[in-house]
Amino acid sequence: MSKNVKNNKECKNNNSQGLWKKYNIKWVVIVTVWTFILTILFSVVAEIVLFNVPIILSFTILIVIILIGVFSDMIGIAVTVASVKPFHAMASNRVDGAKCGIILLKNASSVSNFCNDVVGDICGIVSGFAGASIILQIALLSPQEVNRAALTIVITAIIASLTVGGKAIGKSISINNSHVIVFNTAKVLNFVDKKIGVSVLNDRSKKRKE
Repeated sequence: MSKNVKNNKECKNNNSQGLWKKYNIKWVVIVTVWTFILTILFSVVAEIVLFNVPIILSFTILIVIILIGVFSDMIGIAVTVASVKPFHAMASNRVDGAKCGIILLKNASSVSNFCNDVVGDICGIVSGFAGASIILQIALLSPQEVNRAALTIVITAIIASLTVGGKAIGKSISINNSHVIVFNTAKVLNFVDKKIGVSVLNDRSKKRKE
């Protein structure tokens, strides 16, 4: 009986560890917490900044936010499509950024989740604040009474169409140029690591060996 109990406990432990690794629950918890923190932070900053700037600057900020969401979505798609083989070849030739590219592709699921979901959701929230700022400013600046409901619908439709249209174009670009996008992203991260000293990526395989 004791052997059976031990075997059952070992099986349960192995199953729990297997589920932890299979579904990457640690990353899910981390990304959930960081999304909560970053959303609050950016929402507060957006509320303070966007409601106190001229309408032209609000439009500019809105476009920039949408572009950040589109470019982030492109990176998230590119890492799921690109092959790691060319980056191994570049790494053997000591090409700058190749190792960062390998790390990106090894962690494609986490990178894609962060770029497509975390950054995408935050950009959506902040773009909503920017749209609200534009609506209020147009309503205040207009000499005549503005139908705020109609204005809200129009601004929301513009934000949604630009976001969806931009991501649709970005998706096709990412699929056709996945290696170029991953390599350029890796070069930027490599530059940040070397020049600024901020390591955005961690090679987990090296840590395990050590």
